[in-house]
Amino acid sequence: MLPDSPGCYIYYDKTGTVIYVGKAKKLKRRVSSYFNRVHDSVKTNILVKNIRDLKYIVVNSEDDALHLENSLIKQYRPKYNILLKDDKSYPWICVTNELYPRVFLTHNPILRGGKFYGPYANVSVARTVLSLIKELYPIRSCRWNITDESVERKAVKICLEYHIKNCKGCCEGRITPEEYGDYIDKVKQILRGDTHILMDFLKTEMMNYAAQLKFEEAQDLKVKYDLIERYRAKSEVVSSLLNDIDVFSFVPDDDRAFINYMHVNSGSVVQCITFEYRKKLDETPEQLLSYAIAEARSRFGHEVKETVVPFIPDYETGNTTFVIPQRGDRKKLLDISLKNAKQYKRDKEINAEKLNPEQRETRLLTKMQKDFHLSVLPRHIECFDNSNIQGTNPVSACVVFKNGKPSKRDYRHFIVKTVVGADDYATTKEVLTRRYTRLLNEDSELPQLVVIDGGKGQLGCAVEVFDQLGLRGKVAVIGIAEKLEEIYFPGDSVPLYLDKNSESLRVIQHLRDEAHRFGITHHRLRRSKTQTVSVLDSISGVGEKTRTDLLRHFKSVKRIREAQLPDIAAIIGQSRAEKVYTALHQDNQ
Repeated sequence: MLPDSPGCYIYYDKTGTVIYVGKAKKLKRRVSSYFNRVHDSVKTNILVKNIRDLKYIVVNSEDDALHLENSLIKQYRPKYNILLKDDKSYPWICVTNELYPRVFLTHNPILRGGKFYGPYANVSVARTVLSLIKELYPIRSCRWNITDESVERKAVKICLEYHIKNCKGCCEGRITPEEYGDYIDKVKQILRGDTHILMDFLKTEMMNYAAQLKFEEAQDLKVKYDLIERYRAKSEVVSSLLNDIDVFSFVPDDDRAFINYMHVNSGSVVQCITFEYRKKLDETPEQLLSYAIAEARSRFGHEVKETVVPFIPDYETGNTTFVIPQRGDRKKLLDISLKNAKQYKRDKEINAEKLNPEQRETRLLTKMQKDFHLSVLPRHIECFDNSNIQGTNPVSACVVFKNGKPSKRDYRHFIVKTVVGADDYATTKEVLTRRYTRLLNEDSELPQLVVIDGGKGQLGCAVEVFDQLGLRGKVAVIGIAEKLEEIYFPGDSVPLYLDKNSESLRVIQHLRDEAHRFGITHHRLRRSKTQTVSVLDSISGVGEKTRTDLLRHFKSVKRIREAQLPDIAAIIGQSRAEKVYTALHQDNQ
């Protein structure tokens, strides 16, 4: 008989292996809910089917149950529990437990041997803090194991760091452990973010030295005070009145969730780490957030009175108050945390795509399929753009993207044949009809998506052509208007406005711009050829060799027109000269 108490329950399969660990405010009610109904989640039904035994552990509160659950999941790593992917790349700053402690950067924190501060969001921030500490205090940088015995035996000799005044000669005992310990206390204050306490101390000491007319000592303290003030100005993100606060943000993904944790002290972010969780049983955001809070508490040991969250997690605790800010400094902290979580997610995607380029293609095409309501991945996309100047030399361009990238060998341009003047709608109909009639006749591969450069009018023309060719339902078609980058769908008068940073929109914009470039290039080429046609080309009976001889001799058509008939006849003969002379002077007759 299960009790109505808080606790954790452990499920075992037929081999005695732990397959799931859960927590509950009331064990009896929670465990019974697994077995008295069919669940909506297929994964949960499979879990229940494999349960052969269970055990439970009673605790005093739901908060204790959450922490116990977290430790049991780490111990057993059950098949159906969420998986925390721990990233070891975050830098920490360690202050060792030695007679003369060292302060250094590490990526592998351990449970013994020192006090660890961090993790820091990136290495450059941690190095900036270390640089500040080095400028403020003569902390030793050597790795010697300095003990009372080694100092007494003079086993280690002082080095260059002592002579350039970066160290006080710890190895030979030229500074007492107590004096050196004062430096370490100040260092720990900086690492904890308690810089205002240190600044108050330095200011008081500086004023005392000045009152005693010890101006050199006062100036040394002023330099240190200014250094800390500049560091504090850079590290303080909100009001220094916000002290000892935890901040969590949540970024969902398909089968994962990214939860960023920040610890804020005196307005400065002194810890920042992002947890990545792999979902196993369709866990809710509230459940995942509660796991992250438990993980942060157990890892860093902070017991704060206030926790800033995007929503209330799935557990109750009397130790902290959850706050969902709407504005002000707390909202600013939540936004910073959210930005870190999104950046972490993006960095993971970029690194994964470097190792597996096809993964980026699949992710991009999947997003486009979702954004444009397609039934299949748009691996083959075609885009059309029309070009003309006042109705002259009308052409159209078709560019092709495969797997999200240009396939230039498949580009095509069309010289418009049946349209007179600048009729964009009729041009669209002609070009689409010619393009897809040919693909159908040749039984060639059809695109999954066709993009029309234009709004509702051009899209309507495309739909008419697709209806006539029987392509509706086989090939999706959309239109993109240039003014506001809105996307139009057939039969829907309300356009879709994608986020300006959307990858789907960037691909469509790239398609449209590439079609425009390809079409304009072809149009300019045709226009250039038309403008360079000589009047000699239209004279019957005058061939290329005759034209070449005339232009080589007279240099231009203008000079041929100004020449006398005998002069022309001397170059190409009387008969052809008469034809050329007559054609060039017929406007004067």
